[in-house]
Formats: sequence, structure tokens, C-alpha cells
Amino acid sequence: MDRAFVLGAGLGTRLKALTERRPKPLIPIYGKPLITFAFDQLIAAGAREIVINTHHCQEAYEAAFPDGVYRGARLIFEHEPVLLETAGGIKNVERYFGGQGFVVYNGDVLTNVPLEKALAHHAASGNEVTMVLRSEGEPLHVTLETGRVVDIAGRLGVAEGDRYLFTGIYVVEPEFLRRIPERTKISVIPLFMEMIKEGAKLGGVVLDEGGWWDLGTREKYLEVHQALAAGDFFGAEWRKTVDGTARVAKDARLGGFVVAGDGAEIEGGAQVTDCILWEGARVLRGSVLNRCVVTSGRTAAGRHTAVDF
Repeated sequence: MDRAFVLGAGLGTRLKALTERRPKPLIPIYGKPLITFAFDQLIAAGAREIVINTHHCQEAYEAAFPDGVYRGARLIFEHEPVLLETAGGIKNVERYFGGQGFVVYNGDVLTNVPLEKALAHHAASGNEVTMVLRSEGEPLHVTLETGRVVDIAGRLGVAEGDRYLFTGIYVVEPEFLRRIPERTKISVIPLFMEMIKEGAKLGGVVLDEGGWWDLGTREKYLEVHQALAAGDFFGAEWRKTVDGTARVAKDARLGGFVVAGDGAEIEGGAQVTDCILWEGARVLRGSVLNRCVVTSGRTAAGRHTAVDF
């Protein structure tokens, strides 16, 4: 499949200060925008055209990708003035897929599951929709029986079958689009439930390789950085712990994992532990920060734990 749809229109309300001035899929992971990890996977799996829906801070996408191209793939941004939910968002961009199947990828997640395996499974199974699942994590909502999804979140009361985590990635055939009503705010879940009831081919493939994180909270955001510091999930060449343009005073004390983005500054005598500084962020002299995030262009001063600036 050479086309994909990335859900980029979420509000990211649980991240509060981190998403005040940029959409959640653009928050940096070691200086690299979250959504570009999805792009990397999709391009490696064959995508040459990626559609992204936008809502909150749409101008941030334009600033991040001014040419509408990423690593040779065409990026198409479709603004939703009113949020349409997952299925409504898919229907809204139907015209871009030309009757072809495509991958849907939640822009809120960070993962390196082997997407090529999901595509191969989907092609071999003849499914209308194939959900990418994992056997660990929360919530374990999807009940799978011999490769077919038979319940979601226990809504049908199915007791048999193993339960899995839905990764937010799924492969769809064009006939699925006919199930989505026009100009309607609707999630894919009720449509999936209808497919189960009618015996349609809603399948699942379990991919436990690699890592998977839902960056729904600041704790998860910090946890991802800590995990990537300890493990080589995406290769090391992209990861910038302290950007080359960042300035760290010689007598500043850094502990745990500390990320300092483009143009960030940590002044003399500051003590910074398990913190993330976005581009242009500043920590003033003598400050003591623990598990804090200082967002783009903001300044942190004083003694703080678990505070976002």
C-alpha cells in the first residue's frame, strides 16, 4: 500500500502545557517530532503519499513541513474546523485514496512494530480491516479468536478468546469507507462493532516486537525518553541528548536523562535531573529542576519537581 492516513487532529488535553502551542503529534522526542516516527515507518513500508488531518494549532504543521514533503513522500494536510472523530476523519479524506486500501495510524503513539508484517498478514487474510494488536499493555480491550476480532471492551459479552491491546494502527480496504456516513462525527469503534455483529472480516494481527507507547500523559512522555535512553529502539543516530546549538554551563549539574533542544540553555549552578528542554528553552542560574519539561522559548527558575513550563 502506497498511501496512508495519520490522525493528527487530537487536542492532547491531558498533556496540558505541552500542547498549548503545538498539536500533540509534533511534541519532540529527543528533538524529533513524534509524528515523524509514524512517517518513517509508513515510508519504510511503501507509503509515498500520507494524508494528515489537523485541528488544533494547524499552523504548526505548516511550519514543521513547509514544503509538504518528508523523505520523498508527499504530505497532504486536511484541516478539520470541527473534529470528526476517527471514522469521520477517514471519510473526510476518502477522495485522496482513489479506491485503494491504506494504513490508518494514530499520530499520538510512538512505536516501531514491524508494519510490513501487518501488511503481509492483511493481504493474506482477505480482511476488510486488520487491527494491529499487542499482547501486553493497557487496556486489553480487543478479544481475538482464530485471527478474527469478536469483541471490543466486552461490549458483546464474549467470554472466549484472548484479549489484546489495540495499537491505534489498522489496515483498511476501500469497502470499509462505505460504512462511514458522510459529514458525521463518529469513531471507528461503533463501526467495528457492527462488523463483528454481521460477521464481516474484521481481523487482528498480534505484533509484540519492538516498543509501543501512548503519549497520553506527561508521565508517559518522560517515560519514553527514559526508555529510549536505556534501549536502542530506533537506532542512535537521530537521538540528540544535548543539541549542538544548546549551551550548558560548565558548572551546571545534569543527572539521569536530560534532553536539551536546539538553542536551549542551562545556566551556571543549575541542577537538572530527568528533564526535557525544548528548543529555545532556558534554565536560569542556580535553579533545581527534577522531572520537569520546559517548552519552546520558556524560562524556568527556582526549585521545581514535576512542573511543565
